[in-house]
Amino acid sequence: MPTKQTALQAIVNQGLLPLFFYEDAEVSLEIIKTLYTAGIRTLEYTNRGPAALDNFTYLKSELNKEHQDLHLGIGTIKTAEEANAFIKAGADYIVAPIVDPKVGNIAYEASLLWIPGCFTPTEIHVAQQAQAALIKLFPANILGPVFLSSIKELFPGQLFIPTGGVELDKDNISTWFKAGVCAVGMGSKLISKDVLAQRQYEKLHAQTQQALELVKTSR
Repeated sequence: MPTKQTALQAIVNQGLLPLFFYEDAEVSLEIIKTLYTAGIRTLEYTNRGPAALDNFTYLKSELNKEHQDLHLGIGTIKTAEEANAFIKAGADYIVAPIVDPKVGNIAYEASLLWIPGCFTPTEIHVAQQAQAALIKLFPANILGPVFLSSIKELFPGQLFIPTGGVELDKDNISTWFKAGVCAVGMGSKLISKDVLAQRQYEKLHAQTQQALELVKTSR
C-alpha cells in the first residue's frame, strides 16, 4: 500500500512527474497505460474539470487490477473538501497550486504526501511549517532555475519540483537539475492537447521515453 514515503521516493526515483486531465475517462486510462508502458510509475491526474472526481475514481479502480505499482496522485487541490473527496477516492498523494495548511493537515492526518505550490520564500516557509516534504515551484517558467539557486540555501534539505512550462528540452531540464530540483513536473509540454484529442499514444510513448532519458542524463 502506498505511503507518504513510497510516494515521495517514486517521484524522486523517476525524476519526472507527468500531469494531465482529460474529460473522457477511457482516454485518460489509455494515456496512463501508455505512460506506464513507457516506464512511468507515478503521475498526477489534475482536478481541472467537473468529471475529475468520477474519472479519478474510475481510474483507480481500473489501475488497481493490473498496475498496483503505479502511484496515482491528484493535483489542483485547493480546498479541504476537495482533499477529502479525492482521498476517499483513493489518491496516493495530493498536489496543490497553492499553500493551504488545512489541506496539508488533511494529507498529514491521512499519512499522505502533500505537494503545495509555492512562488515566494514566505510561501515555502509556510509550507514547511505545514509538513510539506516536497514543494512545487509554480509557475516554474516565471520563477526559473535562477530563483531556486538564489533561495535554496535558506531551506537546507528541502526537496523541490518545478511545474508549469518545463520544456521537453535537454538544456531546460538540465538547468533545473543543476539548480537543485529532485524532479520536474511536465504537463502540456509532454501530454499536449493534440496527443489527447487525436489519441496520439505512440507519440506520447516515444516522448515519455525521451523525457525520462533527458532526466537521467541531466542528473
